[in-house]
This record gives sequence, C-alpha cells and structure tokens, in this order.
Amino acid sequence: MNIRNSLRAGASTTAFAIAALTLPSVAFAQDADEPDAQQAETDADDEDDNVIIVSGFRASLESAVSEKRDNDVILESVTAEDIGRLPDASIGESIARLPGVTSQRLNGRANVISIRGLGPDFSQTILNGREQTSTGDSRSVEFDQYPSEIVNQVVVYKTPAASLVGQGLVGTIDIRTIRPLEVNESVLAIGGRVSYADLGALNAGSDDIGYRANATFVDQFADDTVGVALAVAYTNEPYQLQEFNAWGYAGNGQPGSPYVIGGNKSFVTSTGLERIGFNGTVQAELSSNLMLTVDGFYSNFSDEQFKRGIELPLGFGGGFDVDPFDPSTGTVDGGFATSGEFTDVRGVVRNDIFEREADLYSGGVNLAWENNDGWSAFLDFGYSRTDRNELSIESYSGTGYNGDGFDPQGDGTSPSDTIRFVSDSEGTSFDPTLDYSDPNLIVLTDPLGWGGDPDDGGRVQAGYFNNRIIDDELFQYRIGVSRELWGWVSAVHVGFNYTDRDKSLTPDEFFVQPANGAREVPIPSQFLQRSTDLGYLGLGPIVSYDVRDIIDAGVLTLSPNLSNDIPAKAYAIAEDLYTGYFQFDIERDIGAGMITGNIGVQAVYTEQESSGVAFAAGQQVDVVLGDRYWDVLPSMNLSVRLDSDWVFRLAASRQIQRARLDSLRSAIGYGLNNNPADSPTGQIPFISGGGGNPTLRPYRANAIDFNVERYFGGGSGVVALQLFYKDIENYIANGRTVFNYAGFPLPAGQPPATLVGTLDAPVNTSGGDFYGVELSTTIPFDIFTSALEGFGVTGGVGWTETKIEDFNGNIDAIPGYSEWVANGTAYYERGGFNIRGSVRYRSEFLADFSGFGGNIVRRVARPETIVDAQIGYEFEGGALDGLNIYLNGSNLTNTPFVSEFDVGDPRAVIDYQEYGRRFQAGFTYRF
Repeated sequence: MNIRNSLRAGASTTAFAIAALTLPSVAFAQDADEPDAQQAETDADDEDDNVIIVSGFRASLESAVSEKRDNDVILESVTAEDIGRLPDASIGESIARLPGVTSQRLNGRANVISIRGLGPDFSQTILNGREQTSTGDSRSVEFDQYPSEIVNQVVVYKTPAASLVGQGLVGTIDIRTIRPLEVNESVLAIGGRVSYADLGALNAGSDDIGYRANATFVDQFADDTVGVALAVAYTNEPYQLQEFNAWGYAGNGQPGSPYVIGGNKSFVTSTGLERIGFNGTVQAELSSNLMLTVDGFYSNFSDEQFKRGIELPLGFGGGFDVDPFDPSTGTVDGGFATSGEFTDVRGVVRNDIFEREADLYSGGVNLAWENNDGWSAFLDFGYSRTDRNELSIESYSGTGYNGDGFDPQGDGTSPSDTIRFVSDSEGTSFDPTLDYSDPNLIVLTDPLGWGGDPDDGGRVQAGYFNNRIIDDELFQYRIGVSRELWGWVSAVHVGFNYTDRDKSLTPDEFFVQPANGAREVPIPSQFLQRSTDLGYLGLGPIVSYDVRDIIDAGVLTLSPNLSNDIPAKAYAIAEDLYTGYFQFDIERDIGAGMITGNIGVQAVYTEQESSGVAFAAGQQVDVVLGDRYWDVLPSMNLSVRLDSDWVFRLAASRQIQRARLDSLRSAIGYGLNNNPADSPTGQIPFISGGGGNPTLRPYRANAIDFNVERYFGGGSGVVALQLFYKDIENYIANGRTVFNYAGFPLPAGQPPATLVGTLDAPVNTSGGDFYGVELSTTIPFDIFTSALEGFGVTGGVGWTETKIEDFNGNIDAIPGYSEWVANGTAYYERGGFNIRGSVRYRSEFLADFSGFGGNIVRRVARPETIVDAQIGYEFEGGALDGLNIYLNGSNLTNTPFVSEFDVGDPRAVIDYQEYGRRFQAGFTYRF
C-alpha cells in the first residue's frame, strides 16, 4: 500500500493520524485511469451547464459533516473554503461557530474559546498534533496569535482517544496547516482585505482603517514525491473601545444607604494589532512506505494600546476627601441611587500605554513508515517557544498633588469638581464642572496621594511602570507503532511521548515620579496631542499625551519598586510528562451496518517543579517545590453505523486538565499565627501563609458521552443529539489547606510548635457534577426541492449544568461557564454568488479581565448575542477565474460586553465595553 493513501485512510478512522501529522484529504476531482477517461472528460464538458460544482462555504460544511461522520471520536471541525481562506475573519470566530463552542472577546476580537460552556482553562490546543506554548499566564492559547490565512482545518475533539496526547478536560483543539502532498496540484493564492472600525479613531495616534495581506504557495516535485507549502500573512488592524468601568458600589441597598457608584475608572482604548506569520511545510516520500514531514510556524505579534480616561473617587471617596453621597441630591429607586451629585471630587486623568510583544515559534519533524504487511510506525519531534514582553505604563495627572491643587488663579484654593451622575443598566454618565482638557489646569502629579506622604517615606507617584517578561519553551518527543489486524480488532497502536516544558515570569516594576523631587509638573506643550473625547460618558474632552515621550525627555523618571510583592510574582515552572498509551481499533460488520471504534488506556507520569521565593516574616529566601504523580486514563469510543445513515455513539473516559501554570508558583509569604482556632493541629504558634501551590494536582473527571446522529442528503446534511456527563472528582479552587513548611526557613522570633500549618492558595477540592445536552444540524435545502439549491442552515444549541463545590463546600462559579450557548448560520451559495448571516449567543458567564499587574480578575458577564454577515462573489471562468471578492460585517448590532456587580441589580454595572461594528472588504485570488 502506498504510504500517502494509507495515512489518509487512517486520518478518518483513528486519532493515530494526529500522531502521523496527516490531514483528511482535500476533495478534488478524481483522476480517471481507464483507457476512455479522456472521452469521459469530454462528455462531462458537454454537460457543464447542468453540473453544479460545490465549493466555498458549502464545501467547507460538507467536509465538516464528513469528518464528523467518519471519525470514531466525537468532534466538530471547520475547514478552509479554499487555500488561505477560512470562513470567518479570524480563527477564533470560526471555532466559535461550532456546536457547543463559544468565545470571549478581547478588544472586540474572539481570542479565547470555551467548549461545552467551560472556559479556556479546561481545554487544550495543539498545532498539527503537537502541544503548544501560550502567550498568557495560563495554558490556554490566544487564537489571535495564529493568522487564519495559514490554517487549513481546525478540529475540536470533545472526547479523547488513548493515542490523543495533550488532551483537555472538555475538549482538545487541533489547528492544522496544509500538507502539500495531499493537495495534488500546484497552487498560488493571494489575498488582501481592508477593515474599518465604525467607532472611528478615538485616540490621537490611532487609526480606524487597517489591512491584511496573505499569500500561499503549494507545489509538488519529483513525480509528486516531494511537496512544499509556504504561507505568509500580515495584519495591521486597529480596534477601538469605549469603556465604562466602576470601582464597585458603596452602600448596602437599605434605606438611607442605597447602592451608589463607588468610583469611576473609564477609558477610551485604541489598539493597534500588528502581526506577521510564516508557515512552511516540506513533505518527501522517501520511498513507497516512508514519508518525511518537516514543518515550521513563526508569528511576531505586537499589540499596542492607548488607554485614556478619568478615574473619579465617588461613593468610596471618604479616604480621598470626597464629600459623602447625599441621597437627597438625586433619586433612589429600589435601594439603588439612579442619580445624584458628588462634591469636592478630584479626578485622576489617565494617559496609559499598554504594549504587548510576543514571538511564537513552533515546528517539528515527523518520519512515518508503513509496510505492506500491516505494520506502521512513526517518530515525531516537536518544538514550541513563546517569548512575551508585556509592558504597561500608567500616567496620572490632575488639578494638583493629593488634593492640594495646582493654583492657576493664585488664590490658594484647591480646584475640585462637582459632578452630577445618572446610573442605569448601561453604566453611569456624568456632568462635571471642570474642563479636563485644559493644560493650564491639569498637571503631572499624584492627585490622590497613592504614593504616600513624601515627608514620611512615601513618594509622589505620578504613574506606574510594569513590565512582565514571560518565557515559555516546550520540547516534545514521540514514537508509535501500529499493526493492522483482522476480525473485531482492526488495528493496535502502542506509543510513548515525552514532553519537557519550562515557563517563567520575571516582573520588572518602577514608580513613575516627577523629576527633581517635584510634586507637580506642567505637561510640556510639545508633547500635548489631540484631546480625547469622553463625551459618551458626558465627561467631555481630556488632555492627551504619550507618557513614553515625557519619560524619555526626563520630565518624569523611573524609581525601582523594591517591595517584596514584586519578586513574589515571579515564578519558574518545569514540567516533565511521560506518557505511554495502548489502543486497539474495532471494526465489525453487523449486517445492517458496522460497529467501529477504539478502546485504550493512557498512562501519564508527571514531574512538576516550581522555583521562586518565599518570605519568612518579610525575609526573602529561595525555594524549590514540586510533586510527582501518575494518572491512568482509560478511554472508549464505540460507534454503531447503520446502512440507513444513522450513527449511534457511546464514549467513556477518564480525563484530566492540568492547573494554570501561574497557580503552581512557589512564591509564598508566611509568618507565625497564635490563633488556636486556625491551627490544623491545635498547636500554637503555627505557620500560616499564602501564595501559589506547587503541589497542585490536575482537574480530574470520569466522563460518558452518548450521541445520536442522522445523516442525509448524500452525506451533506446531519442532525445530531449529544448527551454528556462528567463526574469531576478533583477540582481546583482558592482555599485554605494544611501545608508542611519543612524545608522552609523558620520565621523570625519564637520557634513554631509545629511545621504543619496552613496555606491560602489554589487547592484541590472534591469537585462535583457537570452535564448537558447539545443539538446541532447542517441542512442543505436542496434535499427538499431543487428550487432551493444553494440555500441551507447550520448551527447548534447547547445546555450545561454544573454543581461544583469550592473548598468550603459551596457551589462554585466556574470560570468561563455559560449555561446556554447557541449559534446558527443561514447561507446561500450558487453560481459564484454567496451570502450568509450568523448569530451566536451565550448566557451569562464568569469572564476574565486583566487587572492591575496582569493579574486575572473575574466578574460575571451578561448574556451576549453577536450578529455577523458576509456577502461575496467568486468568478467562475473567464479572465477573472479564481478571483473571490467579499464584504464582511462583524458585530452588526454593536453588542457590548458587560459585567455586573454581584448585588442582583442590573444597574450595578462594573464594565460596559462598546467595540462598535467592523467592516472588511477583501479578495482572494487563486492562480
């Protein structure tokens, strides 16, 4: 058997195809090999007018239906409509349209994925079957790192197989690039698009128009035994955001103490995303049974943000000398202040910069051998590395230092503001009396005295400089052997994988202060830029500048932050994973159909080590902690495939998902505790502390899935019902656990009575239940009547329920969890013309926000519905044959991203982020 054809066949039957780094074949016209093939081709040409060629989006759907039907693992997939063209503007948006899958937006981009209602911390992403490093602190991949133009297919595995290495708890996302020897033709494709953000260029130095360009080349040489695929994609696009953010809400909702906005921290954010990605693959059929595949991917990712706004102490402003809120100045409805007035307010004008640079390297070498006697084997080496530098610079200005006030009038008064407000379900709007765009009024200073009293060891903190340097490197080595058999067992697979991963964070933080000990510095006129309009909040314009220019000029200086809090953030995590697996495939004719599937077991031995610092009563010491443990993961996937196009599936498995890497940090602060009620042994004094937990074990669950699928329309349509249940035996939540401080330096002072103390950190808990149901379909309307040729719908809806207990036995909110997710696309595609509209919905969920210092802050986000649409035309024949033009519209209803304060009142808004609509016009041309 020719190895290329054999590997293709394996891709549709077992997860071994992932190990061999092969993809399902792209559907092309089959070459005729009989003597009268030429005449047959001539006859077909005579009937061209009666032949409808399925391509584009319809072909992508048919490929996804075929992948779902033929694979024994429960999965969903999306395939490129053509070389270099996924169905959506980004890979994240394409994945978010799959049944049971959704996304969270970052600056309007779908960059993290939730599967079956659970967030990115519960799934794993691989590239061409290999594990990947991440650009964030967790293990989850941010999908805007990967250009959609270089992706050929994405497969989301909802159940594991023993031979699937790197699997997640709720799913595994496999991003696949082109295999050139599977294309069977020479291809040169180019593309470009222009994008427009309808909010406009909100900040000076930003744009509202961007562009993308890409090119892909595929060819075969040496009698089709050598194939080359090269792809490059460049992106330079702006994203705009108008945000309202509240510190929180003061009061308790009772008479005389209504809930009232505690403070405002709102920004206009302009993001410039620049990314260039390269991908290359070389395949060589060294002999009829030996295939070499070498591939590499590189992405340089730059995300620069201008964040300009005002921070206002309001209901929480007692410590900032803001006059207490008087309910008589406004209106109170149901224990909530919907309007009112604050006096003696001193705002902080913010001109912040956020720069994120990341380089992602990934690639590998695969050697696959297949003999004619049914034996096959492979060797695979994979490498992934991410270098990330994340810099945020906060800059503060106001009317004067710590309420003293800059005194332009010379009368000794302190300029403060009287601000009226109106709060509703879209946030709070304001009516100030000061002009925050007046450079004669606003100066560089520490308006609220955040740096403490300079006369008492403090400083004038006119900003903060926070640089986070992250290095993540992964080596993966894999070997596998397979043997085709007969009878019930059609094949046996045995393999071993070793993964070596190291990830570290180095913080580098400084205070920003006025030069020469000054408390207030005027903003140099040469650095003033076009004022930023906060009119959407009623605050009007504010002064604008680039703080980097002012620091470079020496007007502001950097002073190192020597607090113990800084090294406590650092970590270095080393993981060594040893995985062995055994899997046998099943294939049996039962008369009315067939039974297929796989049964196997995966055994994983983990060595994890965390290096960092601990603080014994404030004294820094280096510590190295870790753990070693086994996980045995049996799995079964069985499918009953009836000749009537019904498929019944049953899957059972034990699944794991490793903890966030930053949760494993060993940085711990600890000291003596003399409270006997807190002592785990009753002895005092004992040691108590807080920080990370280097001994964390993974999330663990026992899972069962049952699917009923009905295929129709010649295999182009499907209706599928999916039921699933997970018994989560081991969960990770924040809590207090018993911890042995043996090996740590003792705190200063009286020796503790015991080294067994407590640690406040992420801990393993008993878990709970997670279950749900999904209904999905793809229906081409021509199954009803030929008059509807080209029309169709695809989509799905999923419901999930969780009962997960936290450390104290209470029901815990799972990050990223949505009870309901749904999406649907209606389309028409025929004669070169195509149009489609898409809707995706998710119910409320616990969303991740980036807090101070890069820390993750989680808040409950409102339900959201996103509407997108596309219209295009592909020329078929003539001088423009191969040209496709299109127009995309994203977030057409301008749906905001909203989170709320947990008091049960929708008017208690914490975040209200409006991204606006985005439009893209572009083309692809395939030579």
